[in-house]
Amino acid sequence: MVSQAKIIVTAGDLKIDISGATVEVDARLIQMRHDDTWSIVLERLRDARDAAIDAAIDAARDIGLPERGSAFRALLETCSLYKKPDQVLAAIHYLRDVENIKDSPPRVVNQLFSEAEIEPPGNLSLYLNRLKERGLLMVPLEHGDKNRFSLLTDAGRAHLDKQSVS
Repeated sequence: MVSQAKIIVTAGDLKIDISGATVEVDARLIQMRHDDTWSIVLERLRDARDAAIDAAIDAARDIGLPERGSAFRALLETCSLYKKPDQVLAAIHYLRDVENIKDSPPRVVNQLFSEAEIEPPGNLSLYLNRLKERGLLMVPLEHGDKNRFSLLTDAGRAHLDKQSVS
């Protein structure tokens, strides 16, 4: 029994429609990679994605959604988070839960503070390690001990909630 495969990709005016036995489809894909057809399709898809992201950002600006920095600053002010450890904890919460960013190296966290016009934490690892020691942050096992993948624990969320009502 010969297994069948089918690939259909449309990128602008370029359409790829390959079907047949898996071996034949694989061979045609290899040929497309050699003659740059596949690269052209991927480039058009990247361009379309980038255009969609730019359009979404422009639309958000047009309807008055806050910029990243002002949104983070508003979070800190609304919750009365003035201590740097609490601000770092809130930054991790904001990046993970609001922006859905899973990997946040120090430059990303510092950039968030800068965009909010708040002094960045400086030695971010020190803050993150202390927050982990207090049980407010954790790093999933699959990421080893890399602070850039820190997540709030339930205790971390409770701590932020407690700060916002104090």
